[in-house]
Amino acid sequence: MSKEEKDVFFEKEFFPFLKQMHGFAYHLSQDEDEASDLVQDTFLKAYRFMDSFERGTNTKAWLYRILKNTFINEYRRKTNLPSHVSLDVSYHQDDDGAPVNESFVQVLDNVDYYKHLIGDEISTALSNLQEEFREIIMLSDLEGFSYEEMAKILDIPIGTVRSRLFRARNFLKESLKAYGEKHGFKDKRGAV
Repeated sequence: MSKEEKDVFFEKEFFPFLKQMHGFAYHLSQDEDEASDLVQDTFLKAYRFMDSFERGTNTKAWLYRILKNTFINEYRRKTNLPSHVSLDVSYHQDDDGAPVNESFVQVLDNVDYYKHLIGDEISTALSNLQEEFREIIMLSDLEGFSYEEMAKILDIPIGTVRSRLFRARNFLKESLKAYGEKHGFKDKRGAV
């Protein structure tokens, strides 16, 4: 394939997912600039390794996996850097008295990017989920990935995807029970 054909194929096949990729990158990084850098790195890697992409497979899942792996690798690289203190970052102590970087806690606890899509009660309930459960809910219910796609993105067995999704939805159901009762929502059996 010539460079021009490769460029046209890349633009047609990969660029439609740019906004979605940015949303997920922001969910992971909780920083607009870092999210943009993460998406840029993802698209650079996708272009670089486009020859390994199998045409006819799920482009979106392939890109999300690259993005997630890039985020993990960058996080590992940053955690291996020598410690330094930034005056711009606030710290608090965890239950054991060890300092915890507030900006990292926000990565785990904040879903601000999706607040315009869902109500405050639901955003709070999502924020209170463990990362592995919040991630699976976002990939499934907000991004629309299938079980197979999520298994590839997260590099876990499909049974684990199903189990985490089931548990995450149950946690959300329990934490939103009072909200549902207040607003008159009922399940399929008519129970609140």
